[in-house]
Amino acid sequence: MPEVISVQHQAALSELAPGEQLLAYGIVVPVKSAEGVKIKHGKIGGMLGDHLMHRYGAQSGGARSIAAAMPATSGALLMRVTDQRVGLVRHLDGTPVWEVPRTWAAHVERRPRLQLMARFRVHYADGTWLAFLTARRRTIEAFAAALNNGGSTGGF
Repeated sequence: MPEVISVQHQAALSELAPGEQLLAYGIVVPVKSAEGVKIKHGKIGGMLGDHLMHRYGAQSGGARSIAAAMPATSGALLMRVTDQRVGLVRHLDGTPVWEVPRTWAAHVERRPRLQLMARFRVHYADGTWLAFLTARRRTIEAFAAALNNGGSTGGF
């Protein structure tokens, strides 16, 4: 009987080069495109929270940095780490959204949880970083194991 794999696993394997090894993958939401839940009476607070999170907690670096090169997105994406690259693909079909060479990604840092979502940063070789949200701490641990030498997650 053939092995059954999930849609996300199929997407993570999509368009890999011959011999390229998939090390980790998981559903993430880039913080710069995340939106909080806004209820009728809390709309101003939700808008202010989104603005602060996007402006100060989504990424670092100037216009020519690795982090700034990530295009605007909306919704959840699949982050994948291979032995050759790190990037974001569409979680249903594996269409690449943004990828960089594996050597450009320095390490993963787990950040304090925001409500239901776990938060982490991917730091790049130029000193910049991008922040992401995910539903599972295991996802962050898998990325840390693939990118950090020894899997340290920042001490949180």
